[in-house]
Amino acid sequence: MILVTVVTIFPEMFPGALAFSLLGAGLGKFWLLKVIDIREFATDKHKTVDDRPFGGGAGMVMKADVVDIALKAALNFYSQLPKIIFMTPRGHVFSQKIAKEIMDGNDAGIIILCGRYEGIDQRVIDFWKKRYNMRDVSIGDYILFGGEIPAMVIIDSCLRLIPGIMNNTESTSSESFSIDLLEYPQYTKPRSWNSEDVPSILLSGNHKEIAEWRTKKAEEITKNVRPDLWKSYKK
Repeated sequence: MILVTVVTIFPEMFPGALAFSLLGAGLGKFWLLKVIDIREFATDKHKTVDDRPFGGGAGMVMKADVVDIALKAALNFYSQLPKIIFMTPRGHVFSQKIAKEIMDGNDAGIIILCGRYEGIDQRVIDFWKKRYNMRDVSIGDYILFGGEIPAMVIIDSCLRLIPGIMNNTESTSSESFSIDLLEYPQYTKPRSWNSEDVPSILLSGNHKEIAEWRTKKAEEITKNVRPDLWKSYKK
């Protein structure tokens, strides 16, 4: 069973969307969730987790000492070193490849640190990267208020790779990005809708021809929509 620990100043945001569908059904069976409230580790009476940045500038910065203690508290849940992730716009852009890297051979679990405000004191980031192999991860080239929603994206993407968590074990191998291709179009009943019919090949029962048609459509879509993936696929 995989243990996921989220370190945040907003613990009430979890499990949130993670409690629904197959992922929610697998909670307690295939994976466990713990949430660390960073404010619990602040030492002053006001539970201060941030302060003004040295050198001036807008906003506030999360304090290195408080974040460090919170991360160490999270680490205490594990008997071996888990994969540790820091959600930051400066990180490597998340992909299916990174999801597989996080999960492959991962018997320990995951810790995800969620930043807020203008960020986290660089000293604690550098320390955890050097000492515990923490990796910086971003979910895209845009800015959000904090790392909690991105953390949910990472958890959702990674945990669906756990064997057995999905009803159809074939699904993960045929989805978008699994082989550098976007997924082919999908159809279901009714056969005719809004004067549009389901492609006849899908009703033929010829599995070889259906597979060829799906590959062709996936290639067409990828080439038109994501030339970067297409280039990688054609290598």
